[in-house]
Amino acid sequence: MKIIDKYIIRNFIGTFIFMVLILSTIAVIVDLSQKLGRINDSGSTAFSALTQFYPYWSIWIINTFLPIAVFITVIYFTSRLTMQTEIVGVLSGGISFYRFTLPYIWVAIFLAVSALVVGNVVLPWANIKKNKYQYTHLLSNNDKEEYYKRQRIGSQISPDEFVFVDSYDRTEKLGSSFMYQKFDSTELKKQIIASSFNWNDKDSTYALMSVYTRDINKDKTEKLNYEANTNLKLPASPDEILPEEYVAETMNTFELNEFIQKQKAKGSANVNTYENELNNRLSGPFSTIILTLLALSLSSKKRRGGIGINLAVGISLAFVYIFFSQTTSTFSEKGYVSPLVASWIPNIVFGLLTLFLYFRRARS
Repeated sequence: MKIIDKYIIRNFIGTFIFMVLILSTIAVIVDLSQKLGRINDSGSTAFSALTQFYPYWSIWIINTFLPIAVFITVIYFTSRLTMQTEIVGVLSGGISFYRFTLPYIWVAIFLAVSALVVGNVVLPWANIKKNKYQYTHLLSNNDKEEYYKRQRIGSQISPDEFVFVDSYDRTEKLGSSFMYQKFDSTELKKQIIASSFNWNDKDSTYALMSVYTRDINKDKTEKLNYEANTNLKLPASPDEILPEEYVAETMNTFELNEFIQKQKAKGSANVNTYENELNNRLSGPFSTIILTLLALSLSSKKRRGGIGINLAVGISLAFVYIFFSQTTSTFSEKGYVSPLVASWIPNIVFGLLTLFLYFRRARS
């Protein structure tokens, strides 16, 4: 049986590497051809993109679609074994289907652990490199203007404090139409309005200009004060209040956990998005094992149409899995379900389907 184990492991890993190399190469070529004009217009070159962007982009796309790549890999090479009656020969020799499954599980666990390490440690580092090039060279002129100079801030920075900014320039760290509000339960207690501000990194303060301060006393009387300039210290910087759209993907798991706790303390509305990223880092690799067994169950028995029909079924199920995962993530971001449930529902549903098909195949 050790010979058969080695044979399956060699086929599994070899086919997987070949498929990943082919698919990632095609993806890079297609993506580069679509973005080449924008890359040249930005002052960069195709060579720079291939060395400064696509190596990190490839890590992202491979890790993102790893479970699907494993699923199609197992469908393909197991269907080939089935059509050559090699599986029939193994099972006819007295080896049970459960024992035949072991090398598949070993490789699936190895790939899942690798994906876990990459997703939690390597990929966040790669995303920083990828996003740096993307924001510099791949954004359209309108998107650059929107990203760097027209950012609006409307955020809860603590359970009872809010900040609103009409326009913030990330590059110059300047903002206009600043408003700060502090509440006691539902009652407004303090409001600061400034025409503009400058963020000071050295002492972590907002340097406000043309400032009107409104204090509301317990007896409902108000005190209004005007200052030409004043410094205001808040529990969050503009970059913390206005994190990048994909800030969660640039943090390793320890940093992301700490960031989520801070966002919860502030009452941020984007917490579910960040928790989705955190939970997907575990559920994604685990799905590799589930999809491996599902692919084995579907492709280890001869059927009319051979490899072609197995691949068609496999690709269809892969699209269903992706659609299901995206749908649950969207529901989570909108607050319909918790991030933990949203991340694991696809695995639970496909896990039950896998158990049903696997035991049915083992008994046949």
